[in-house]
Amino acid sequence: MRQVGTLSQWDDAKGYGFITPANGEAKVFVHIKAFELRVERPRQGEILDFELGRDAQGKRRATRVRAKHRPAPALRNPSGRASLSSLVLVPGFALLFLAGHLMWPMAPGVWGAYMAMSIATFIVYAGDKRAARLGHWRVSERTLHGLALACGWPGALLAQQILRHKSGKSSFRRLFFLTVALNVLGFLVVFTPLHKVLLKPWL
Repeated sequence: MRQVGTLSQWDDAKGYGFITPANGEAKVFVHIKAFELRVERPRQGEILDFELGRDAQGKRRATRVRAKHRPAPALRNPSGRASLSSLVLVPGFALLFLAGHLMWPMAPGVWGAYMAMSIATFIVYAGDKRAARLGHWRVSERTLHGLALACGWPGALLAQQILRHKSGKSSFRRLFFLTVALNVLGFLVVFTPLHKVLLKPWL
């Protein structure tokens, strides 16, 4: 017999959560692999239709899970993706780099490092997006932020916009933009005379 419940808890990184049955029974464990074929990842607050089963230890768990109703997008990031306005950071940084290079010539490898890391970061985002869809092992947020900090943030921004991945989680976005700010600040300190201004009080 199929039951109806609400996905009251969901850890997207680990791929599991709990369904609260509409009949008032105790919460039921649900794994990403229990969901029948679907395009989008499960979302907390979603109304689900499921069958009640048991695992090898005899514990209750949901099986053959289907979506009946998804919560309105307004419950999360209204756009569900990175704001287009944030993409101006990429051409803006390119202009900053060009201006800095004209005034204080830099080694070609600097721009090459940003290009290489951005491509690598985009690929990692794409892989994590696919893993999220299939319920496979995910890339940690710490790794994604580390790549952004290590000059890969332009590629991360493009991935968030094009792939619509990691763009609806406010806490992730806040920390991401902090890595962008730190990377740009580091660029200014290392490759422009700004470091002389900052160090002048101690010289």
